Amino acid sequence: MNTLANSPSATEAQAPAAPHSNQFALLGQRRFGPFFWTQFSGAANDNLFKFAFTVMVTYQLQLSWMPPAMAGLVIGALFILPFLLFSATSGQIADKFDKTRVIRFVKTLEIAIMLIAAWGFMQANAVVLLGCVFLMGLHSTLFGPVKFAYLPQVLDPHELTGGNGMVEMGTFVAILLGQVAGGLLVAVPQIGHEAVAIGCVLLALVGRGVAQAIPPVPATDASLKINWNPISETWRNLKLANENVVVFRSLLGISWMWFFGAVFLAQFPSFAKEVLHGDEKVASLLLVVFSVGIGIGSLLCETLSRRQVEIGLVPLGAIGMSVFSVDLYFASRGLPQVPVMGLAAFVAQPAHWRVMADLGLLSLFAGLYSVPMYALIQLRSQPTHRARIIAANNILNALFMIASSVIAGALLAAGFSIPQVFLFTGIANAVVAFYIFMLVPEYLLRFYAWVLSRLVYRFKVRGDEHIPLEGPALLVCNHVSFVDAVLLMAASPRPIRFVMDHRIFRVPVLGWLFKLAKAIPIAPQKEDPQAYEKAFAQAAQVLREGDLLGIFPEGAITRDGQLQAFKGGVKKILDAAHAEGIDVPVVPMALTQLWGSYFSRVEVRDGENVAMVRPFRRGAWSRVGLNIGAPLRQAEAQPELLHRRVGELLNAD
Repeated sequence: MNTLANSPSATEAQAPAAPHSNQFALLGQRRFGPFFWTQFSGAANDNLFKFAFTVMVTYQLQLSWMPPAMAGLVIGALFILPFLLFSATSGQIADKFDKTRVIRFVKTLEIAIMLIAAWGFMQANAVVLLGCVFLMGLHSTLFGPVKFAYLPQVLDPHELTGGNGMVEMGTFVAILLGQVAGGLLVAVPQIGHEAVAIGCVLLALVGRGVAQAIPPVPATDASLKINWNPISETWRNLKLANENVVVFRSLLGISWMWFFGAVFLAQFPSFAKEVLHGDEKVASLLLVVFSVGIGIGSLLCETLSRRQVEIGLVPLGAIGMSVFSVDLYFASRGLPQVPVMGLAAFVAQPAHWRVMADLGLLSLFAGLYSVPMYALIQLRSQPTHRARIIAANNILNALFMIASSVIAGALLAAGFSIPQVFLFTGIANAVVAFYIFMLVPEYLLRFYAWVLSRLVYRFKVRGDEHIPLEGPALLVCNHVSFVDAVLLMAASPRPIRFVMDHRIFRVPVLGWLFKLAKAIPIAPQKEDPQAYEKAFAQAAQVLREGDLLGIFPEGAITRDGQLQAFKGGVKKILDAAHAEGIDVPVVPMALTQLWGSYFSRVEVRDGENVAMVRPFRRGAWSRVGLNIGAPLRQAEAQPELLHRRVGELLNAD
């Protein structure tokens, strides 16, 4: 493995270039473009090779020891096996060595494997090709951790969602094109095997050539001593991931998505033949619709997230996956028995368009579900062992995919129809998603924040780059409405713990939401001295743990729309942090145009200013904003100066 050692140029930090206007602009950048086409060619080659081999065994060779019905299962199992055996080792390699050198090594290995496979195709030697399936699984196992650990080292955090969306889209398009090309090439009379052999070698050469243009990316843990025991290392990787609850639950969430997708992908041929009464081309059409849906959903993530890691999209994705899985059951349940149809006859039936729409939409929502999770793992994992955590994810993915095959097979053996299996999967997805979101409430909180800021209001944020991506910080904002904290959640790439008036916890729905967010209730000192002191102790603990703390220093929601005087709570929190030696930047913020909305105290009833009495007072989708100023040093963040800065931001519009 000396070929992977760092060179002097590789040890230089690879600083991300300036963020670009959209995710497609990344393709023109050296830090992303060559990497994208390298992984694209690899995914295409994997699937060209595997699908051509599957077709050859199924239709062209007569093998007594591997009947056609078992070919897909055997090939799939051999490909997945290296993920279980070697993912732990590959994660260590990706953390220890320059990632670009690892990528080039893996692509060189791919050329060697494809040369062996080319000989196997030309000799029609199934044993050699089965060995190459295992080796290509090893190739993908080595590439997987470095693939996802590479992105956060070269992309700005605001580009992570778009970059992951591009990779996810590219992967599924490559899978689709590879399978189509493999099926077409192997079926060419007389020269089909040779055509596949040439195609596989050419794709491997293209991938290695493009990989040469990937810039050096230094190791994140060059001193790491590799543990070659896959069992103990796998366990250690899972323990590393479990140190961050949000990351570990996200690993489980991604693995569940692979379980979900594997059920549908594995059943497409049988679903097309037995339920939709279509031929092989109809099965291919289902794959096309599914792949296009994943690609569109993946690309939509950046637009819907406003170029930040928006895990609020994950519950939205889970809802769509379940809804359209269940509707697919109803759409395919009563289709009449007819002779096997070709593609033209199939698409001519209106009932089949509902089936394709369900497939396309459930896969689109699967893209919305998975991309933010991948981006969150990359953002929240420790850089020194990020690749090992991703390797642990690959192991979990493989186990969940195997479990999906076993469970789907058991359901079919028990007499379930394929539509009923889809129905079961959709309902199970709802149950699993709800369980994950209860374990990690941040997903639900961000979902509510996303809905409020995108669907209820037109929420525009200025200066979000001033919110620190790591370390403690105190966010100071004016208090206009009952949903101020939710809007701040929507603007922040990180979770925020809020200090809030204890009375707001009595508000229906919002009170439950703030309890879920672990907001810190505070009461006036004269009213409840014990609760008052407890709130400041909890606030200090938040900063001590390196998290974001949000506070509304006016002490209550404004009753006239004007900025009120700041109380002394800010100074008390900062004095406590200073006493413990914690350096806390203070970020001033101002919510604008929110006064007069449904959640503000603009209405007067019986002499009292009240909120939430006229839902459409300003109409739907009204414009509100958040202006964020440059952080102040802890020593200069006095209440008077903060009040002035927040006032300036409030009038900046």
